[in-house]
Amino acid sequence: MSIEEPIWDAAVDVLSRARTGALACHVDPDGDALGSMLALQRCLDAIGVETVASWGTTDADVGGELAVPPQYAFLPGLEGLVTPEHFPTAPEVMVAFDTGSAERLGSLRLAADRAETLIVIDHHASGQPFGDVRVVDGTLAATAVLVDELITRLGGTLDRDMAICLYTALVTDTGRFQYASTTPAVLQLAARLVALDIDHAAISRQVWNTHSFGYLKLLAQVLDRAQLEPAAQLLWTAVTQHDLRRYAVAWQETEGLIDVLRSVETAQVAMIAKQLPEGGWKVSLRSRGGVDVGRVARELGGGGHAFLAGLIASGALDDLVGHITRIVSAHTTATRVPRTVEASSAAGRGEEHGHIGADGSTP
Repeated sequence: MSIEEPIWDAAVDVLSRARTGALACHVDPDGDALGSMLALQRCLDAIGVETVASWGTTDADVGGELAVPPQYAFLPGLEGLVTPEHFPTAPEVMVAFDTGSAERLGSLRLAADRAETLIVIDHHASGQPFGDVRVVDGTLAATAVLVDELITRLGGTLDRDMAICLYTALVTDTGRFQYASTTPAVLQLAARLVALDIDHAAISRQVWNTHSFGYLKLLAQVLDRAQLEPAAQLLWTAVTQHDLRRYAVAWQETEGLIDVLRSVETAQVAMIAKQLPEGGWKVSLRSRGGVDVGRVARELGGGGHAFLAGLIASGALDDLVGHITRIVSAHTTATRVPRTVEASSAAGRGEEHGHIGADGSTP
């Protein structure tokens, strides 16, 4: 890890001295964000720190119930989560997980601004740095790797429930250990977690291969809508709010849809635009290696990695697709992305989002 010892020391000192702690991951949490947060919460509770954990909402759903993605409903500790309105407004210590920018905290950003000490634990290299103590290493496969190290430094001992949470985090952000971020150290961590009597096969089934019947209908609709832009080698599709209502599919269940698009060999870039409840689009981009989609997303006010990125956009879908197609096309002749830079390209997970208009302007 590239994190300097004084940073580790500061994080351990703050958490060891804390009476209370408020933990938050990014909006629409993925397996790494949620699993990492729940694992550290269990550790802090064990060493006597009274904690609450949650994640922020967007303007469209403030005050609603926390919507746990159904594929992560088995994680230990979910019963202890609080809704955002019960999150401390000015925490003594706040820890933000898997969050490259303060905006990704949604409605909990104000709590982060008011926290006496804000610790950020993250593995995203891009974004807008924030926080008082930044435990951040953009070379790592998952935030879970940092949480595992922090638990050790806090004097904690991994138990089975922590292992379930951390393994789920690790397996999601390495795409089932198939991405280049899967180093020997990652596999060694996975082996330690499996040794704690977790059912890794059941975890994989739940995360990757368990869906509602409506999801299959939605998948058929989304694939039928897919279009290939040959000049840009871009394959794209969209999910509308009408689709979600028609097939009774939760927004959180659509994480993995883009993986099907990414498998098409003739497309260098896969894109899926999901319509937000309040309007606009959440855009996810995935690369097969010929285009740095992180660079593409940053041009549009978003962020992410070379193989995985995303952004939030407004405007008409056709205009948005045309704008992204032109930018991707300009990058298709660039040098092929080195495999070594594929840090934590989790399938459908962990991208950083900025905001743009359909014309690419920032608000």
